Amino acid sequence: MSTVPAPRPATTVTANPDLLALLGRTPLVRIGTALPCPQPGFWAKLEYLSAGGMKARAAVSMLRGARRRGELRPGAPVVESTSGTLGIGLAFAGQALGHPVLLVCDQELEASMRQLLRAHGAVLDVVDRPAPAGGWQAARLTRVREILRRTPDAYWPDQYNNPDNPSGYAAMADELIDRLDHLDVLVCSVGTGGHSAGLIGPLRRRWPALTVIGVDSVGSTIFGQPARPRLMRGLGSSIHPRNVAHDAFDEVHWVGPAAAVDACRRLARGSFVSGGWSTGAVALVAAWAARVRRGTTVVGIFPDGPHRYLGTVYDDDFCHTHGLDRAPVPTHPVEILHPQAVEVGGWARCRRVEDPQPARRTSVPPTPQAPISAPRTATQGTT
Repeated sequence: MSTVPAPRPATTVTANPDLLALLGRTPLVRIGTALPCPQPGFWAKLEYLSAGGMKARAAVSMLRGARRRGELRPGAPVVESTSGTLGIGLAFAGQALGHPVLLVCDQELEASMRQLLRAHGAVLDVVDRPAPAGGWQAARLTRVREILRRTPDAYWPDQYNNPDNPSGYAAMADELIDRLDHLDVLVCSVGTGGHSAGLIGPLRRRWPALTVIGVDSVGSTIFGQPARPRLMRGLGSSIHPRNVAHDAFDEVHWVGPAAAVDACRRLARGSFVSGGWSTGAVALVAAWAARVRRGTTVVGIFPDGPHRYLGTVYDDDFCHTHGLDRAPVPTHPVEILHPQAVEVGGWARCRRVEDPQPARRTSVPPTPQAPISAPRTATQGTT
């Protein structure tokens, strides 16, 4: 990890509260593209079209909550770990509310994203190697704590455990309720657990029978799989965020990079709207849910757009180097009976969802639900 003294953020940032009018109110569009099989269609919430991206909702909520409690004084710096998406959201929130932002990232963050973060006024501190346990995520968090010790006036939002993170998505839930007459299935990627935890409560109050599917990355430890190096960024985790409401999910799907890339590229060709790893994984699972539950209303949350991923998901050389263009594309998930029954490698589904650290309290109370019924061939997918 880097031993270079951390850079200092700008001393002052002039607040621009007019920016807050640009937050949220994102489109809801119908996706009928075959992913990879023909499917009757699902609704996609295009969060990347909001200023600051989806996580600007959480960033504004966390900074406002800290200001209300006196934890963040006017004009004080904000320090956080990011793999990119929250960084853009915090850059937006910092400008809107008047706080300089210092982001701890790692060497795997794309050069284009580093340039964009700096263009928006954020100062970056880059760690140069992963931690032996917890990988890049743990290394970034160690660096955050070092910076906080030397910067006593700084505020750390701690996106993984901050309850103001889920609270920031209440407006998104309202937007869905305003647009839809009914909702049967919600499909969310899971990283910090913020947007899924923030949506489930209000949406289940409106539609008590709502089925919620969490989408995780192969190699992520959130739902009980072993932590492994992950090619996919933006979903999954090598640590255990407390914001993940495990008992509120009806099932979890793990998706591998080849399947996510295939879905992203099909979306780009067939629906024009697309995104990165999270969006591809969510689209794959949402299309599957629409197939196995015909006649129901399915919504998938698309967290990001395609531009950050031009050098990865949409780059033929990158995909060839990592064997993604040669991997078989699964048409349905393998079904496993327990999250720790087997280490998955492609696309897998489990209808038993447990918190790997059960002593923790979740942020959303459980609601009994009827699980999706899979076709008889669901155990024959590719992993």
